Amino acid sequence: MYAGTQEDVMSQKKGEGWQEEYMQTVQEVSAEKMPERIAATRQAIAERLRDLREASDHHAERQEIEKALRALSILEKEVKEW
Repeated sequence: MYAGTQEDVMSQKKGEGWQEEYMQTVQEVSAEKMPERIAATRQAIAERLRDLREASDHHAERQEIEKALRALSILEKEVKEW
């Protein structure tokens, strides 16, 4: 079984950070907390994109990030109507 290099493992763990933030955000029910959650998620995504800047792989994760950013934009608009 191939466990990957230590760098691969660290990259995977970093990649989970933005996903955890995103899941907390989409599950938030408080309109008051939502802007803070969205901002934290955007920050986590920005940090992950910096990590991936020079990586040639991680295409699937980049696509997931794009989907998450679109969903956050929609969520921001909807929260203003709550």
